[in-house]
Amino acid sequence: MPKDSLQPDLFSQKNNPQDHIYTVSEITQDIKLILENTFGEIWIEGEISNFRPSSAGHYYFSLKDEGSILQAVIFSRLAKEVRFKIEDGLKVICHGSVEVYGPRGQYQLIVDKIEPKGLGSLQLALEQLKQKLEKEGLFSPEHKRTIPQLPSRIGVVTSLQGAAIKDILQVLERRFKDVHIIINPVRVQGEGAKEDIAGAIKDMNDYNQQAPVCARIEVMIVGRGGGSIEDLWAFNEEMVARAIYNSRIPVISAVGHERDWTIADLVADVRAATPSVAAEIVIPKKEDLKIRLDSLFQDLKRALSDYALSLGDDLEDLAHRLILSLDHIFELSIANFNSAQKKLAILNPMAVIRRYQEKIGTSLNQVSLAANHFVKIRQAEFTRASGRLSSLSPLSILSRGYSITFQAEGEGIIKEASQVSPGDLLKTRLHRGEIISRVIDKQ
Repeated sequence: MPKDSLQPDLFSQKNNPQDHIYTVSEITQDIKLILENTFGEIWIEGEISNFRPSSAGHYYFSLKDEGSILQAVIFSRLAKEVRFKIEDGLKVICHGSVEVYGPRGQYQLIVDKIEPKGLGSLQLALEQLKQKLEKEGLFSPEHKRTIPQLPSRIGVVTSLQGAAIKDILQVLERRFKDVHIIINPVRVQGEGAKEDIAGAIKDMNDYNQQAPVCARIEVMIVGRGGGSIEDLWAFNEEMVARAIYNSRIPVISAVGHERDWTIADLVADVRAATPSVAAEIVIPKKEDLKIRLDSLFQDLKRALSDYALSLGDDLEDLAHRLILSLDHIFELSIANFNSAQKKLAILNPMAVIRRYQEKIGTSLNQVSLAANHFVKIRQAEFTRASGRLSSLSPLSILSRGYSITFQAEGEGIIKEASQVSPGDLLKTRLHRGEIISRVIDKQ
């Protein structure tokens, strides 16, 4: 059906449009039908401005040129598929349809495809991610690790169906059969490929954390065979780049052919032109190793010979100097011995002991004299004190005719008559013996 037949006839029931009064809803609905039926799917070129993503995942922005501005929106379902970063100032070509939003009387472009003008979306996305990761230091040479020589265990992250794994295994088999190969198969293109690759790199690092040192993976090859930029795109994903950067195992990137470059190549420790070259980098040829070992052996022989000749000269010179040194040491030893002998004579312990014995004898005599003198003084003092005590003794007083009277039933001394009563028994101590008496009277 032609588009003209879908357009509303605004004059079908109105002989004169000026005689009809429209409601706001009526005119908006008529405009909506005209615009949406006249402009179905269209391409529009313009410059992005006022870009604002919503929390729901929708992209709202304006398309503008020198004269006008058109509102546009990309809904979340399609926004997830946009590979490059939308930002203000970017010139783009959008595909979609014009719709009128009735409640506001506004029209906008519903975008279902968007491409950067003059540059493919994948190429633009690649350049934008390169700039972002480079600023963060993911390509920094300081982060690159050295690939170990002759590793015993090699990890490989690639597809089991591609030519890459066959090329790698053939080269390794031809060069060194005793190497252990640990393969973590992944999808290398299409939906889910980036998650597979990033997850496999992490899995190999996790394996190394658990494995004993002798069983750990020493180097990892990550890659695939050639293809278009779309085929190789999984190796341009930020998720894969960060997995390579965070890997504790050195990574060799081997993606596509020599002319192909990906973000993975820039982040990896070493970039190999092809998967076969990656295997050659990891394991050198046995013939090359033999030639290298022969060369090193010859260098070692020459070095040892030169060293032996030099060592012989050094030993002869050392022996001569040693003889001279021994003669000098012997002379010094004799002189030192004579000097020490003199010092020992002066410091003979027996002489010192004799001097101290004489000092001790003198001291003992002085102590003995002092002790005798002290004893005599103390004896005289004792004699005088004994005499004084004897003169003051009650027994001495009793010998001169005095007596002491006590209560007969107690030890109290009777000093005055008021202490006794007639009939009390008294005990009187004389110089010799005691008298028991009874009180007849007192005055």
